[in-house]
Amino acid sequence: MKITAIVPAYNEEKTIKGVLTVTKNHHLIDDVIVVSDGSTDNTAIIATQTGVQVIELSENKGKGAAMQAGVDQTVADIILFLDADLLGLKIEHIDKLLNPVLNGEVETTIGVFSDGRKLTDLAQRIAPFLSGQRAVKRDIFDGITDLDITRFGVEVALTQYIKDNNISSKEVILEDLSHMMKEEKLGFLKGFTARLKMYWEILRNLSIKKKVR
Repeated sequence: MKITAIVPAYNEEKTIKGVLTVTKNHHLIDDVIVVSDGSTDNTAIIATQTGVQVIELSENKGKGAAMQAGVDQTVADIILFLDADLLGLKIEHIDKLLNPVLNGEVETTIGVFSDGRKLTDLAQRIAPFLSGQRAVKRDIFDGITDLDITRFGVEVALTQYIKDNNISSKEVILEDLSHMMKEEKLGFLKGFTARLKMYWEILRNLSIKKKVR
């Protein structure tokens, strides 16, 4: 089965090279697609230099749209989603995400941080469904409508779709892995504001799902 890794990225020039270096050299991954979601820094340039395929969106459309843009460029049977701001990504982490799907144990996995940094570990223990680290069979992703307009609610949309359709899923523990927090990237005030916006988009997506149901 063909496996494509998709890395949505918005202004992640500090971390994306490390993520791509590990991902592109993984023996199970056939190709890597970076979707620069209207980045204004060197994210797209650095990604291109690593030799992976890069899609540049002209404006910031949100994570859901970036993921959809990447999926639209591949016919892979399994899609691995990874965040561009990961710290400490290793081959073993990717193995843990992919193997349960490859061996037919489940149809999708979701990665949860552990023993990384206290704040990021705590956030994922409270809300593991917000993780951006997933392996998903292509037909599952194709069944979700309007993913391109969910912005940061994309993880919620994926989780809800999996639950509603009784799709087999497994949480896998990703030891010693974490990511840069928004406050670290943007400074406390801008980062905190961006975090509140992200939470609002997640809650908005949840409320939309409830109305539909």
